[in-house]
Amino acid sequence: MAIEQIKDADFQQSVLEDSNKQPILVDFWAEWCGPCKALGPILENVASQLDGKVAVKKINIDENPQAPANFGIRSIPTIMLFKNGSVADTKIGLSSEEDLKNWVSSHL
Repeated sequence: MAIEQIKDADFQQSVLEDSNKQPILVDFWAEWCGPCKALGPILENVASQLDGKVAVKKINIDENPQAPANFGIRSIPTIMLFKNGSVADTKIGLSSEEDLKNWVSSHL
């Protein structure tokens, strides 16, 4: 499963109004952020392991400042898990693949 890159313009429809009814993991990141880059391959692995159970999307905070501001993002990487259009949980910082998978799985 590919990780979808989203923008401010489609955040509402792509995350908050998504009709697939599965949880959506959104990674708020930036190109200059080392931990964000390290999290990339971990997210890809988690996305493929949980394919069909959770959708994984990324939003670059430098190119899309509105969504991070709306959700009070103050540190990156920040990962938010959305269920039914609302934030179910938030995880800040770099996580191991096992920790991230367990965190997501606990909300499925």
